[in-house]
Amino acid sequence: MDLKDRRISEWKRFYESFKFAWSGIFQTFKAERNFQIHVFITVLVCIGGLALHFTKFEWIVILFLVGGMLAFELMNTALERVVDLVTKEFHPLAKSAKDAAAGAVFIYAILSVIIGIIIVSNHF
Repeated sequence: MDLKDRRISEWKRFYESFKFAWSGIFQTFKAERNFQIHVFITVLVCIGGLALHFTKFEWIVILFLVGGMLAFELMNTALERVVDLVTKEFHPLAKSAKDAAAGAVFIYAILSVIIGIIIVSNHF
């Protein structure tokens, strides 16, 4: 394989990594109610931010919160599926892993709501 073919192959793998990522996002959206809820709330928050004329800094904070929330939910889904792949039977460690991942999502959701309330309260 010459240098040109190797570069094309690297770009193809790079492109395909984006395809796989989008596929994971869309599959999660189709299958996971919580992810759908988070996306719906994201849309509402963005509409609210436009209506309230969030500052650039407020938008940065909101985008980090929304992006983090969606990323946490994707990771939680990935962990749940891996655990389900490893064992179909009840196992205390599997439950513990799933509960811990769900707890991480829950903590970030609470933090996001609190910060969102602080940001929105500045506009009233």
